Amino acid sequence: MKISINLEEGALELMSKGDLEEPVIMLNLLKYLDKAKTGFGVDGLTGREAYKVYGKKFAKFQPIYGGDPIWMGRVHNSIIGTDDWDITILVRYPKRQNFINMFNAPEYKAIAPIRAAALKDSRIIEMTELFHKHVG
Repeated sequence: MKISINLEEGALELMSKGDLEEPVIMLNLLKYLDKAKTGFGVDGLTGREAYKVYGKKFAKFQPIYGGDPIWMGRVHNSIIGTDDWDITILVRYPKRQNFINMFNAPEYKAIAPIRAAALKDSRIIEMTELFHKHVG
């Protein structure tokens, strides 16, 4: 499987062909580096620690773009397939356009290298809700 850390060429253009007002949930699959890459302000940290630095900076964008983490969990085993991830995060954006705008914002582009310095591999997969079952 191809290792992916940064935005795929053409991904935002493809995403922009969808309904820009539609809410989206972004599935984040993360595999941390044992030691973060140097030169990005996270020198000497583990990948997990460096991703926390990115996460704190990313949280500042939530009021602007609405990226609301709705679920986060530790990955234990791949039952089908051989994927190897550390963490899974579901992040809800109120509009597809919000995610696109965030990824294009100079302020986000300034912190994206911290994310890349923390990760061995990752995926961000765009999803829309088909149904919602209220639990509780």
